[in-house]
Amino acid sequence: MSDLVLAEVSGHTGIITLNRPSALNSLTLDMVRTMTGALLDWRDQSDIHCVLVRSSSEKAYCAGGDIRFFYQKGKATATEGAALIEDFFTEEYALNHLIHHYPKPYIALMDGVVMGGGMGIAQAGPAARIRVVTERTKMAMPEVGIGLFPDVGGGHFLSHANGQLGTYLGVTGDMIAASDALYAGLADVFVPAAELPALQAIVIASSPGGLREAIARFAAPFASQADPSNSRLAGVGEAIERHFSGNSIAELMASLSEDASDFAGKTLEMMRKRSPLMMCVTLSQLRRAATMSMGDCLRMERTMVRRCFEYGEVIEGVRALAIDKDHSPKWHPPTLAEVTPVMVERFFESAWPAYAHPLRTLK
Repeated sequence: MSDLVLAEVSGHTGIITLNRPSALNSLTLDMVRTMTGALLDWRDQSDIHCVLVRSSSEKAYCAGGDIRFFYQKGKATATEGAALIEDFFTEEYALNHLIHHYPKPYIALMDGVVMGGGMGIAQAGPAARIRVVTERTKMAMPEVGIGLFPDVGGGHFLSHANGQLGTYLGVTGDMIAASDALYAGLADVFVPAAELPALQAIVIASSPGGLREAIARFAAPFASQADPSNSRLAGVGEAIERHFSGNSIAELMASLSEDASDFAGKTLEMMRKRSPLMMCVTLSQLRRAATMSMGDCLRMERTMVRRCFEYGEVIEGVRALAIDKDHSPKWHPPTLAEVTPVMVERFFESAWPAYAHPLRTLK
């Protein structure tokens, strides 16, 4: 067990506490393994009725994977470095699949920063998920800004977000608040942060059959504090549908360029800072994932992340953001015009035959 993830049982509730506040709960391989072990143990215990995942920090639920680890191991020439990266993504995606198909209610208290890998351990499947946001929630899938793509099942849950909101969030990496998350279909209820201890007490005291209703009743008085119909995304919802329905980044950006609104201008500015290649890869990922099962989506993403480290765009992106902190990544290629279909397609060519894929057993 890792002290960065605390697993305990209270009543009939399994409680997982992410406990790496100094790194905003960025996931390590040991953290992934501890979470997986606890969830597997509780899955088959009849006296455990639900799982609640929370943070020990007010700042973050989980800011994603440990990108410094990605950089260090990605730069390493030693076999161990490559092996640890392979293990991390294989086991993280297996955890995402486990959560998506969890047979018991899975309550994610998405208080504070929720990005990347944090979304992967919050966006359970429809049968399990109860996703709670607060006034401190800052949600994003910002991977295109570090030369990656929205992984951890992002292809699945973004492509199933309302309308083209998932496309917008995936290719821009924009950060949203609680009401936006509710509007997009990436959260279920709003509860003020100060009320989370009371909510947890309700979860622990509730019977398995009445849990969802109990949470909904508790959250109902606070609904007006995060009205999705008044969210920032709702205000530009029509523009997002119009500009982000295309099947190429060039088409999306051309559409935005014809719009004189502040939204279009700010969105173009944001996209011009992202990796041109990875925006194209992300759009292709989201269009493919829309008709895939979660298992197939994760298998595709496992291939994609392997190609990302082979190509090296992610190493440069993390360098610019977290190592040298110059915020001036040298993307390759540097312009959208230089991205070719062959470059994009390479990310979807499996690195393994089907029988040897590291996630071949996912159903």
